[in-house]
Amino acid sequence: MTGLTSHDGEKRLVLLSGRAHPELAEDVSKELGVELVPTTAYDFANGEIYVQFGESVRGADAFVLQSHTAPINQWIMEQLLMVDALKRASAKTITVVQPFYGYSRQDKKHRGREPISARLMADLFRTAGADRLMSVDLHAAQTQGFFNGPVDHLWAMPLLVDYVRTRVDPTNIAVVSPDAGRIRVAEQWAAKLGGCPLAFIHKTRDITRPNRAVANRVVGDVEGRTCILADDLIDTGGTIAEAVRVLLAAGARDVIVAATHGVLSDPAPQRLAECGAREVIVTDTLPIADDRLFEGLTILSIAPLIARAIREVFDDGSVTSLFDGAV
Repeated sequence: MTGLTSHDGEKRLVLLSGRAHPELAEDVSKELGVELVPTTAYDFANGEIYVQFGESVRGADAFVLQSHTAPINQWIMEQLLMVDALKRASAKTITVVQPFYGYSRQDKKHRGREPISARLMADLFRTAGADRLMSVDLHAAQTQGFFNGPVDHLWAMPLLVDYVRTRVDPTNIAVVSPDAGRIRVAEQWAAKLGGCPLAFIHKTRDITRPNRAVANRVVGDVEGRTCILADDLIDTGGTIAEAVRVLLAAGARDVIVAATHGVLSDPAPQRLAECGAREVIVTDTLPIADDRLFEGLTILSIAPLIARAIREVFDDGSVTSLFDGAV
């Protein structure tokens, strides 16, 4: 039997994974010291998905891991079906582990007659049978309130900050927010890096055109400094690439980009490789194919953080304690 049993023998943890990011699932299973539950999953000719578990999950605390990567709708649907199968197989509790929360950018209405897709996602997983959600660096913190149950919001900042410390002179850095809306996160970065100066990029965005923003100018002093440009995700890379150019034009010594989620849709790899950044750092919450790699890209493992959070939930511990006051 796969799984982890509690000290009193009354609880059993099982870890399951969809097909979106098997490497991350294997890394998490190794960190936990458990084997993944054998799962059969395949697509019918018309695109419908079939899933079936190869052993009993009755009475178990089940954690079902799936990264919402492209093709995102397929992998979300697969995870929903896995949750439904777990519920019908009498799992005691079901925790949906989604390192990247699909549709998280649509968390409010900008105009009339739009959906709030992040709320719909939460409703879908609740209806399927999920008792709990776990995700890393939600695009907006209020997304936690969309799910009628516990939500564990994990932060990759400590992981990213620890790595950045090894790459910079701490006496000559500035943390830069890519827009005014993420200044609070940049403030936390600055505090973790010893109270360094803070700046942000003033930009404009046309809400009728996706993935389009224009970086206008830097607000703050970055001249002669190594700038840490921190964001939650990089999709097509246009905003980040333009921000790097604006910082260098404002006199920055060099720029390091740090983001949790490397979506890296085309033409992000080319843009990031050519924008002038010294290094682009992301985690592996999403799989990054070989053809997405480029010189200067660093990928950090998120598996230890996810495994520790899963263990805290299973042991009825404190997930918040993992971040040592970072949130």
